[in-house]
Amino acid sequence: MEEKQQRKKKNLTMWTKYLLDFMFYSGILVTATLPFTIRQIGKAIPHMAEHYWVTVAIYFVLGVAALALIRELLRIFRTVLREDCFVQENVDSLGRMGNWSFFIAGMSVARCIVYMTVAMAVVILVFVIAGLFSKVLACVFREAVRYKLENDLTI
Repeated sequence: MEEKQQRKKKNLTMWTKYLLDFMFYSGILVTATLPFTIRQIGKAIPHMAEHYWVTVAIYFVLGVAALALIRELLRIFRTVLREDCFVQENVDSLGRMGNWSFFIAGMSVARCIVYMTVAMAVVILVFVIAGLFSKVLACVFREAVRYKLENDLTI
């Protein structure tokens, strides 16, 4: 029974790793092709064509921020694979993830000045919650790291 659970855990871990890698590399591709993509979308949505450069710039900044956030997730994931999650490196990554989430929410607010949609309000809310969650989780991990270090010193 335990072996079956270990195998399930390993499968979930590997699928998650593949998903994060896919998100990161496809995010690079999407961000790099934004000028072309926005021009094509602008044919169907005239507002995007009217504000082409502003739209490209905003989505480029959002894309880079999202890539930075995923990079931090990948850093945390490496410690999961090593089975050593409660380390200062993860506390730092969670703090940066919170910062990037708040930045994305702020840039999304700026995007609303150019073009407002109901979906963007949801995106803003999601990233504010993600930022708060990351900051709280960083505090929890900081305490776990402290306890772990204290236990490591105990004989």
